Amino acid sequence: MPISPSTPLIQRVRHPFAARHVQLLARQAVSPGFVRLTLGSPALAGFVSAGFDDHVKLILPQAGQDRPNLPAIVDGRPYIDGPRPTMRDYTPLHFDAQNNTLQVEFAIHGSGPAADWARSAPIGDWAGLAGPRGSMVVPADLDWHVLLGDESAMPAIERRLAELPEGTRAIVRVQVQDPADQRAWTSRAALDCVFTDSLARAVDQLALPAGSGFVWGAGENALMQSLRAPLLAKGADAKRMRLSAYWKRGVADHHEELAE
Repeated sequence: MPISPSTPLIQRVRHPFAARHVQLLARQAVSPGFVRLTLGSPALAGFVSAGFDDHVKLILPQAGQDRPNLPAIVDGRPYIDGPRPTMRDYTPLHFDAQNNTLQVEFAIHGSGPAADWARSAPIGDWAGLAGPRGSMVVPADLDWHVLLGDESAMPAIERRLAELPEGTRAIVRVQVQDPADQRAWTSRAALDCVFTDSLARAVDQLALPAGSGFVWGAGENALMQSLRAPLLAKGADAKRMRLSAYWKRGVADHHEELAE
């Protein structure tokens, strides 16, 4: 039976809580503003990430420790013994189940504990990973997918483009500060990708295709909030749209799904 255009597409999947120690195995400079790390450990056996915009918590060691204390569930909530460590959310870009390795990409504009660790931690250093605790699963075989974001959304967009099959369209608009951070992405989907210095302007110029599709966007809180009304005015279905704040200006460790 055909899916009605207003039928919600998102399947929510919950995962058992898991926290693991991992080692930094490799570092790759992707562009001036990005570094890609490979993290690995036998503890990654059984790692599950079912959605392209999943996030894991990277946990850095507390002062004076080689490995961070890992969270455990206490009274239904994650609890970490001792001082609170630095924790940041990142997209699982690629998991290699055979070798128990996970690639995670860091935007390293400016300075901060996680960016500094990504930029300069010695190979072999330990960190922690917690999650994902849940996934948003959107069918890949829709007529079209609109993917919007700033630099923080680029790993999720790259992962989604790798998942999309032939016969669908991928319309990508990404706001970057430095043109050198643009990517030559490819996909089996028919790809229309534009990098811009203004995502708001790119959305104003966007025409949504006919057929069954999904709109996804992630980035800075205020930017993502500002896109909802223009997208709805263009005919986007609120039940087939997800906008998330991957960060918020002036706030550390912010991650929020933006409800209507």
